[in-house]
Amino acid sequence: MNRRQAAEAALALNTIVWGATFVLVKTALANISPLLFLALRFSVATVALLAIFRGRAWPTGAGRRQWRAAGAGALAGAFLFSAYLLQTLGLRLTTAPRSAFLTGLTSVAVPLLAALVYKTRPQISEVAGVVVATVGLGLMTLRGAAGFMSSGDLLTLFCAIGFAAYIVTLGHFTEQMSFEILSVAQIGVAALLSLSLFWWVEVPRVEWRPAVVWAILITGLLATALAFTIQAWAQQYTSSTRTALIYMLEPVVAWITSYCIAREGLSGRAAAGAALILGGVVLVEVKPLKARRHRLTRTEE
Repeated sequence: MNRRQAAEAALALNTIVWGATFVLVKTALANISPLLFLALRFSVATVALLAIFRGRAWPTGAGRRQWRAAGAGALAGAFLFSAYLLQTLGLRLTTAPRSAFLTGLTSVAVPLLAALVYKTRPQISEVAGVVVATVGLGLMTLRGAAGFMSSGDLLTLFCAIGFAAYIVTLGHFTEQMSFEILSVAQIGVAALLSLSLFWWVEVPRVEWRPAVVWAILITGLLATALAFTIQAWAQQYTSSTRTALIYMLEPVVAWITSYCIAREGLSGRAAAGAALILGGVVLVEVKPLKARRHRLTRTEE
């Protein structure tokens, strides 16, 4: 297995972790306000990363490159916080599977933003994969003859744009900079933003039930500290577009988890959409129409 394959396998692992936490977060939000939840989640993740990386997680006075990495991480963290805020707010007003599938629209926005940043076009197979997967997302999320979307769906749609900006920003900087500093900076900034906002944007509330405690610990340690460190490392070896396409598997995991735990399933039409999403990912990962290594990724080894 070369480095690109290892990186993409690690990103696929992230989709399993994130997809499995949608129903966990939705359950916890019945007993805790959204911004307070995010503040606790990102704070737990920041403390964990500082403990793991120690001296490697903070730029030194002699390292101008390290300070640039901290700045890049801060920018990525701002996009990350915005995306999670919109997703968490939307999750209160829509189902866990629909939230996950709408978040998957990130893969549509990433190639467009990446083309502007990298000044290059995505591969033909990636464009085809995005089109196929987007049709699948439409089957799974749009309701009614006019494709009606609830307010929760719209918030989640804007969240997908935020995640796309985050992925492209990380992909632009991660090859040349310390992934440890990028990881801590992005999560730390997200924690600071949520801590600075939760006490005046909303009326903080929390009932310390086991579901809330477990949601904070699992999302903080696994779905944030571990997952975003993996992404900061993995995007050194694969492109932003491929990252987004792999992440389209997340809604499928969320659907399976929601059905097994909460019996919150989807229709046969939605199942067809899931099959198209998987087909889009396979189109890119297994049979590319044009083999070409992306810019801003390290040589495969």
